[in-house]
Amino acid sequence: VQLQASGGGLVQAGGSLRLSCAASGLTFSSYHMGWFRQAPGKEREFVAAVLWSDNAYYTDSVKGRFTISRDNAKNTVYLQMNSLKPEDTAVYYCAARRGIGVDVRKAAGYGYWGQGTQVTVSS
Repeated sequence: VQLQASGGGLVQAGGSLRLSCAASGLTFSSYHMGWFRQAPGKEREFVAAVLWSDNAYYTDSVKGRFTISRDNAKNTVYLQMNSLKPEDTAVYYCAARRGIGVDVRKAAGYGYWGQGTQVTVSS
């Protein structure tokens, strides 16, 4: 299984970025997909997740600004990030897991992780 994240970069506050995560080696449509982030000196935290059923969940700090979506035909999950803030600066990781009735906000439940992509938001 491989998860390849891309789309990070440097953007000014208020700007937008779209992250992509291309998956291979798994039955993508049956996996829940999540995005997590880790800032320097901080623990990895949940950002958003989209279930195999297309239900989506977000951490409170990104609600209304970020949108997670998936394209099962392309085995890809996206994270559209708008109105970016300096506090969104972090390495963003995509991850995949399976399960029914699981808490997709917990990093420990994800079995597969991408390599991370850096997002830097300048003030």
